[in-house]
Amino acid sequence: MDLVISTVSQGLLWALLAIGVYLTFRVLDIADLTVEGSFPLGAATAATLLTAGYHPIAAILAACVAGMLGGVVTGILCTKLRIPALLAGILTMIALYSVNLRIMGKANLPLLQQDTIFTIWQFSGLDKDMTTLVIGAIIVLIVAVLNYWFFGTEIGAAVRATGNNPNMIRANGINTDAMVVLGLLLSNGLVAMSGALVAQSNGFADVGMGVGTIVIGLASVIIGEVLFGTRSFKNCLISVILGSIVYRAVIAVVLQMGMPPNDLKLFTAILVAIALSLPLIQARFNAFRKAVKK
Repeated sequence: MDLVISTVSQGLLWALLAIGVYLTFRVLDIADLTVEGSFPLGAATAATLLTAGYHPIAAILAACVAGMLGGVVTGILCTKLRIPALLAGILTMIALYSVNLRIMGKANLPLLQQDTIFTIWQFSGLDKDMTTLVIGAIIVLIVAVLNYWFFGTEIGAAVRATGNNPNMIRANGINTDAMVVLGLLLSNGLVAMSGALVAQSNGFADVGMGVGTIVIGLASVIIGEVLFGTRSFKNCLISVILGSIVYRAVIAVVLQMGMPPNDLKLFTAILVAIALSLPLIQARFNAFRKAVKK
């Protein structure tokens, strides 16, 4: 039971990363590698502020703002300098590695003696994992509701339309460059918030904790879409959150089965590749069935 609670709580904290990746990968139709820099940026910002004596909520909000700034940088490189989105994300990610080192002052910053959002709000009678589960669920619910509300507004609809058909939305007088920057801002703000929460949960921030986060986010998105569907934007948000939890459950299972932790990145990459190829596999399987019936 403790393993289940721990797995679900971690899945909720990482769900913010998954939502951020979903906003760029599905909504904007951009493969944004900035997340591998903005995730540790959020962790580094929060950890530094916590060690300086700031309130955990202030540290999380500051981390979110820092991630937004990282997204804006990528957006400017992409829209104003016409650098391809993939390359713009890589450039920002590389730059943020040095920025994160500057913020923390060293490669690893422990938080073992610091108050975090999970210690100051620890509920009576609940252990650390259950407290993390409750707080994580509350934060994810608030973020999901705000995203659902925002993308139902005129500006949010313009961001979604920019990803679907930029030529059409441009013909309607919408500045698509501004919409791309706004989408990247929101995405990386959520990713950095996830990094801040994960750092407070784990008790440390590390400059290398962003390695592979884009694959983790994609795995959560793809697994959620395959298992829970994409009938509407609300359904997509729920699917991404549940996909993050399922991904963490799969990781916990394979670790329990004896898989070396060093192989997790390889396993995740294979899992994402299989999930992405499922539509093609299914189409060919259906074609094979029709051919057999004939």
